[in-house]
Amino acid sequence: MPEDATTHRTFVLATHNLHKVAEFEAILGAAGEGNASGFSGGFHIVAYDGPEPVEDGASFTENALIKARAAAAHTGLPALADDSGICVDILGGAPGIFSARWAGAARSDAANVQLLLEQLADVRDTNRNAHFTCHIAIVVPATERSRALEAVVSGDWPGQIAREVRGQNGFGYDPIFIPQGNTGSAAELPPAKKNALSHRSRALKALADLLESGKLGF
Repeated sequence: MPEDATTHRTFVLATHNLHKVAEFEAILGAAGEGNASGFSGGFHIVAYDGPEPVEDGASFTENALIKARAAAAHTGLPALADDSGICVDILGGAPGIFSARWAGAARSDAANVQLLLEQLADVRDTNRNAHFTCHIAIVVPATERSRALEAVVSGDWPGQIAREVRGQNGFGYDPIFIPQGNTGSAAELPPAKKNALSHRSRALKALADLLESGKLGF
């Protein structure tokens, strides 16, 4: 795709996960104004249709960069990618980077949730602290006038693991995650409120600050 003002302000979002696409769209907003993140840069987000790379990194940051680099190389566009998961204190930060496949390669949300509940069945409430984390990588390909650039921002959402599934909204571990300061689960929050509070929202706010700083040439 030729480099012009439109291309320069367009990002490809390196995911095939429609839930993530919806959350990015809801948080950033199509017009980039008046949204939950406060982002006002007017950047355009397009979906990624290329192959998924092997996420063999040892951290959220590494995996986010792997995906963003692959999307940037495939499309020639500046790319965004996130890697996120839930980290339980008493499990030493697990499931962590294995959150999506905690119960096996099938990547079933219901199976992942059930296994985590079983693992914490005998853990008292005071020891059920956890947090969602989201790391967002941005990779800007090199041009004739500038070198390639990479950066990573992150956001955490602290809370606790519930004892049972609660709520119908959200996805993943939302039905068993009780955000700090709330009595209900993330799956019981209205989508707009969840988007305003979530780890992804916090990481996107950090991304918006980075983009609007001009440090990446936008």
